[in-house]
Amino acid sequence: MKKQFYTFLIILFFSFAANAQKSTISGFVYEKGSSESIIGVNVYLPEYNIGTTSNTYGFYSITLDKMDTVEVRWSFVGYQTIEKKISLRSSQELNIVLQPSITLKEVVISGNREQKQSEETRMSTIALKPVDVKNIPALLGEKDVFKALQLMPGVQKGSEGSSGLYVRGGGPDQNLIILDEATVYNANHLFGFFSLFNGDALKSIELTKGGFPARYGGRLSSVIDMTMKDGNKEKFSGEAGVGIISSRLLLEGPIVKNKSSFIVSGRRTYIDILMQPFIQSTTSSKAGYYFYDLNAKINYDFGNKNKLYLSGYFGRDKFYASELGDNQSSNGLFWQNATTTLRWNHLFSNKIFSNTSIIFSDYTLKLYAEEEYVNERFELNYKSGIRDYSGKFDIQYLPNTNHLIRAGFTSIYHIFTPSAFVVKTNVLAENIENIVKNEGIETSAYLEDEIKIKTKLKLNPGIRISSFSVGNKFYINPEPRLSASYMLKKDLAIKASFASMSQYLHLLSSTGIGLPTDLWVPATENVKPQKSWQVAAGMAKDIDKYDLSITVEGYFKKSNNIIGYLEGSNFLMLEDPSVTNEFNWEKNITSGQAWSYGGELLIRKTAGKFTGWIGYTLSWTQLQFDELNFGKKYYARYDRRHDISLVGIYSISENITLSATWVYGTGNAITLPKASYSPVPFGESSYNQTVEDYGDKNSFRMAPYHRFDIGIQFHKIRPKYKRTFEIGLYNAYNRKNPFYYYLTTKYNFVDGTQKSVINQVSLFPIIPSISWSIKF
Repeated sequence: MKKQFYTFLIILFFSFAANAQKSTISGFVYEKGSSESIIGVNVYLPEYNIGTTSNTYGFYSITLDKMDTVEVRWSFVGYQTIEKKISLRSSQELNIVLQPSITLKEVVISGNREQKQSEETRMSTIALKPVDVKNIPALLGEKDVFKALQLMPGVQKGSEGSSGLYVRGGGPDQNLIILDEATVYNANHLFGFFSLFNGDALKSIELTKGGFPARYGGRLSSVIDMTMKDGNKEKFSGEAGVGIISSRLLLEGPIVKNKSSFIVSGRRTYIDILMQPFIQSTTSSKAGYYFYDLNAKINYDFGNKNKLYLSGYFGRDKFYASELGDNQSSNGLFWQNATTTLRWNHLFSNKIFSNTSIIFSDYTLKLYAEEEYVNERFELNYKSGIRDYSGKFDIQYLPNTNHLIRAGFTSIYHIFTPSAFVVKTNVLAENIENIVKNEGIETSAYLEDEIKIKTKLKLNPGIRISSFSVGNKFYINPEPRLSASYMLKKDLAIKASFASMSQYLHLLSSTGIGLPTDLWVPATENVKPQKSWQVAAGMAKDIDKYDLSITVEGYFKKSNNIIGYLEGSNFLMLEDPSVTNEFNWEKNITSGQAWSYGGELLIRKTAGKFTGWIGYTLSWTQLQFDELNFGKKYYARYDRRHDISLVGIYSISENITLSATWVYGTGNAITLPKASYSPVPFGESSYNQTVEDYGDKNSFRMAPYHRFDIGIQFHKIRPKYKRTFEIGLYNAYNRKNPFYYYLTTKYNFVDGTQKSVINQVSLFPIIPSISWSIKF
């Protein structure tokens, strides 16, 4: 025992001695003019061909052997590169301020070294800049983060105009949507046509489709991680915009100069205000719909060792209608999201960075109806939702340039309300009330390392242990992860990944398009957690001469314990409360499995006067439930064989930007009757009943979807402000894309025969848009 103890002391001594022979350069990277921290800045030592990137809070750290001087280069696309010769005789803290470049092309000429796809260890990850979202033409001029993500390979949209995301065959509930570390459960406005997120308030957007690092968990298909801006610490500034259906305003500035700042961003539609006079002039009714968003954030910098952030989001959609007169009625629907995140950054040393977070998230749906006639009164309230209280701790340790070790744990207290149903009436002797709540605790811990072996091989191994406690049931699941990258040449790499995921939440959806009436429910003693594993492999190639990156990937994903409604069920799923006074959603569902596989191609240009990308996806997605489709496999509604996106943004001059997108997708798989017949001869029955044969589920394909959008922006740049006027066309060649189909029956009264006719409904024709914005 003594021998082992002495051996341990010797190893510990030599470990400290080895570290004593090394020096560390560390610090934060900020933007000049706002002191906003910058994510993903490349910190590179060209002489040794090693480097790192700044993390979510702008922190970086590099540890090397002691030496007299070393050249360090800080670079980020859109900013001027900084190069410095630094003494490495001792460790030092060095905060860097990057100056925005006048044009992207000047940055390229100046030798800015961008992070290359071939150098990334991770695969199946796409970073999107808020400026890209602003430049892409959009429906009604409403710039939308999710609409931009839909243009990436492996990501498919829902129905026409929808902002729903279906990543590598997964449903909307299998996407982990994070805003400043808070989970957002329903990210849709206007019944799915727009997402919640105002691009003006965002600093970074990252989509992960596979090869998930161990620090992410809780969903099967993707992670969409968004970070809000911190706010300008040097001067007061803002941005405002006016469009066809909404207006927005952003204000930011210092609270204590160079120490503390704030940012507030808001958006509201005004269709209800514009239409109300017309509705009231023609009827006695009052009706309308609107949505709004509010983002806010404050922070305080206590120095390099400690920083504090408080951020929040609140948004609501509301539809309402009322009738005046003898028979008065009022009814409506609203849904809302609220999040709050308190974060504390702490540096234990120049190699150890930590973040501690307290997070609140709440999603609520409410339906209501009130009627009053003479002395009778009726009132209905239906409510559902999910509320989270979370604690989270993450730590990063950078011992040297070959390792970046991350570890952490999370605990989430979930409160589910699948149904809260209250009926009040003065006709019955008593009110009817049926409120159901479920509670669960989800915990996880992870450990991962980014390892560089010599100059060619990079690994990102990790393990995540997750658990879920609900009622008398306790689930625990290990989730191993591994990503690997091998450099064949300096600009060509092959990559592979494996990830196991567990999801303890389910979304009950009768439509599959992410409507607010979908219900969040937990895994229970009878309903198991969803699980999946995914393997992917591919290559990444950079062509520096043309500022191009090319990635090709193939993937296979298997999912188990996914759930769906039984035939004939609906989102209310209410038995007669006066008889049973019970609500049991578990009786209305069935569980099954899914298979998704395919290939993806992305060719992207991120610098120069012309930028954009080409994305192509070839994919298959199949489902199988024992109690649906006679237990046979069938294609998912959003299975698409081919999906193509072409995006181009061209800066004609400093004052004019032209942008265009073209998309194509194989039609969705839906269920329609294959035949119908009457059980009795036509005319012999007064009811003329028909029986329909549907055949296999989702055996009918809608027509292919394709659309061309174009926009042009005119900029007026002055020392104190930048003004932009934009004109756009959505669906420029007026393609009649299918929104849904329905059947009608045509009778032949001469011979007594009948036939079914398929009718197509299209939603959006060519739609012009116009918007104006100013940044000051």
